[in-house]
Amino acid sequence: MGTALTRTRQLLPRRTDWTPARPLRDLTAGLLVGLVALPLALGFGVSSGMGATAGLVTAIVAGALAAIFGGSRVQVSGPTGAMTVVLVPIIATYGPDGVLVVGLLAGIILIGLGYAGAGRFIRYVPVPVVEGFTVGIAVIIALQQVPAALGVDVHAEKVLALAIRAAQAWVAHPHWVPLAIAVAVTALVLMLSRIVPLLPGSLMAVVAATVANSAFGWDAASIGHIPGRLPSPSLPTVPWGELDSLLLPAVAVAALAALESLLSATVADGMSVGQRHDSDRELAGQGLANLVVPLFGGIPATAAIARTAVNVRSGARSRLAALSHAVVLLVVVLVAARWVGEIPRAALAGVLIATAVQMVRVSSLAALLRSTRGDAVVLAVTAAATIAFDLVTAVLIGLVVAGFFALRQTAQSARLEEMPLDEGDHGDEERSLLDEHIVAYRLDGPLFFAAAHDFLLELTEVARVRVVILRMSRVTAIDATGAHVLADTISRLEHRHVTVLLSGVQPHHEKVLRELGVYARLAHERHLFATTPEAIGHARVHASRIAHDAVSDTGGM
Repeated sequence: MGTALTRTRQLLPRRTDWTPARPLRDLTAGLLVGLVALPLALGFGVSSGMGATAGLVTAIVAGALAAIFGGSRVQVSGPTGAMTVVLVPIIATYGPDGVLVVGLLAGIILIGLGYAGAGRFIRYVPVPVVEGFTVGIAVIIALQQVPAALGVDVHAEKVLALAIRAAQAWVAHPHWVPLAIAVAVTALVLMLSRIVPLLPGSLMAVVAATVANSAFGWDAASIGHIPGRLPSPSLPTVPWGELDSLLLPAVAVAALAALESLLSATVADGMSVGQRHDSDRELAGQGLANLVVPLFGGIPATAAIARTAVNVRSGARSRLAALSHAVVLLVVVLVAARWVGEIPRAALAGVLIATAVQMVRVSSLAALLRSTRGDAVVLAVTAAATIAFDLVTAVLIGLVVAGFFALRQTAQSARLEEMPLDEGDHGDEERSLLDEHIVAYRLDGPLFFAAAHDFLLELTEVARVRVVILRMSRVTAIDATGAHVLADTISRLEHRHVTVLLSGVQPHHEKVLRELGVYARLAHERHLFATTPEAIGHARVHASRIAHDAVSDTGGM
């Protein structure tokens, strides 16, 4: 009980969280982030299939709760493109209530991960995997916007099929106004982000498109009604029998929320001075946000890297900035809901296409593709898997491929070399050992499944040798496969009447070798030595005895 209470206190907000050194700067940063977040919240809400209102609710409720309970002082949370990619198939299968239940379950999972201390595992996700799934997300977001950008209403489970059907429908009945709006908004957002990066370029582009659409009487579909208040909290209604089928999607949503939020927090640490996030508290904070958001009809949320970056660049230093961003969005809902509902869908599509373009960092991609073949393959495979499957599957595939290349590189670092006996050895002494039919090999690096066969089986080919000394002091790791191959090698050599001696076995490796039968394959356990000189002394006695016996046998004949 005491441990649980202590852990709870560690994850709760503290008084020191709310001591902003420059509150006016934080409020200004929150205002700018709120203006940037408005079109993104609307766009991601529409793109998810839950509607623009759901996107706004998510940005307000999750943004406020994550700001208070999260593990980063400058992180901004809300709906994101990566999450909408996961939600589209969920809403197609289970409907809106299914998405809300998935959000509740994901919140519980995230809180559990925070309590379990799972935040530290983010450091094990390789950069090529992160970049690969970011590229895949960007492609999916852009493809999802094709129907809205072309002003057509088509549906498909896969984004590539969706984009193709939209293009076919547009060719059959071309409608130029939505396309012109989407292209203009995309170009304007990208241009303003380069010229004046601190200004809310996406909001300015959306406002311009909305005004033009109304002034000129263009026929571009708007996002529709936005209520002038937050929905009343209520539990989603889903049959209890579907909960087991919703668990796997909830795990996928929780995994994505954890991954994206912790990556965003890491990026925020690098952009700001003196900021270090608490990974476990961040998971618990995101979990609480996702637990509450569905009660108001919102979609699962994560930290948003783009909005967090704007927050930091605007001078934010405390949680006040992220909290004020949520307040700005709430004021928009209460005051300007009518005008927000007039925004053309094509304008939001243009904002999201520009966002997808900005997600792809060309210089970073080029550097990874040039670095090593393994990094390039991991990046490409992860990106392709993201587009073909889903984000969690893609990350798992990326981790497996990255693990394969890491094991391969580690295996290549393992070596078996015929080495001098010590730093003072000379060629004459080495040759004298060879004349006595004794050879010493030094094993360097890990002795595990990926490396064992490559060099240990070479020992079975040694010829005209009576004693082999295996110097084990520089072996860094041994697994079951490596131990079995070593035991098999010893058996083969002993079967050919080649005596095997082991020297310098590390104490933490001894148990593995003993339990897996390596020592049992030696002629007897007196062939284990603490140092190589002791093994050499025994090898010379043993080799001379064999030579004497051979001479005696020849004389007898």
